[in-house]
Amino acid sequence: MKHQQQKDYDNLIYGIRAVREAIQAGKTFDKLFVQKGLSGDLWLELRDELKEHNISYFAVPIEKINRLTRKNHQGVAGFISPIDFHSLPDVVQQVFESGEAPLFLILDSITDVRNFGAILRTAECAGVQAVILPFKGAASINADSVKTSAGSIFNLAICKEHSLTRAASFLQSSGFQIVGCTEKTNQTIYSTDFTVPTAIIMGNEEVGISSDLLEKADINVTIPLMGKTESLNVSVATGVALYECIRQRQKS
Repeated sequence: MKHQQQKDYDNLIYGIRAVREAIQAGKTFDKLFVQKGLSGDLWLELRDELKEHNISYFAVPIEKINRLTRKNHQGVAGFISPIDFHSLPDVVQQVFESGEAPLFLILDSITDVRNFGAILRTAECAGVQAVILPFKGAASINADSVKTSAGSIFNLAICKEHSLTRAASFLQSSGFQIVGCTEKTNQTIYSTDFTVPTAIIMGNEEVGISSDLLEKADINVTIPLMGKTESLNVSVATGVALYECIRQRQKS
């Protein structure tokens, strides 16, 4: 267990100066934590840099940061991402300009790193151009997610958004249909047209798609189940849905 814990924190940096140097070196943060109520000139300088580079952070109790490291963190600690994140508007523009049929994936709070990595691997194989994640409540992007994705994460545009609902609205205004994959409907994936520009929402392993995002979807679809088990694993369900898209697009 101790070895696994250390492995998880290989990409952790801490301390105001170290974080500033990472920013100046062009590093991308997967997650950055700042102690609530932090003050002082050094923090003010860091805060200005975070604003300048549009880097978001979580304001957390000091106990949260102490659980990451007991060393002199000065109230700041973060995880460096092995990838750079993409701007959603830029990716949308690039995909339309390329002439490809747009197929995006919205992952609503997928927290298990093995599911997350498996989904990314399948998405890349299926030709998905972008995967959209929430800023808060998603699996960390670290060495484990790189490994479980078999490196496919490096071949996908990963976008992090503060609001998946707003991201869905933007995609709709750009000509996408938003499809929620859920058990809360009778319409199946096989009666849905996936040949048009599409973004598919896959929900959390336990609770599914959040209600506001589900309501935002243009269509909600389900995968028919013939056995007694109530649901598929989310990574398997993602594969089923994506390859139905491929089947239809190759046929059309």
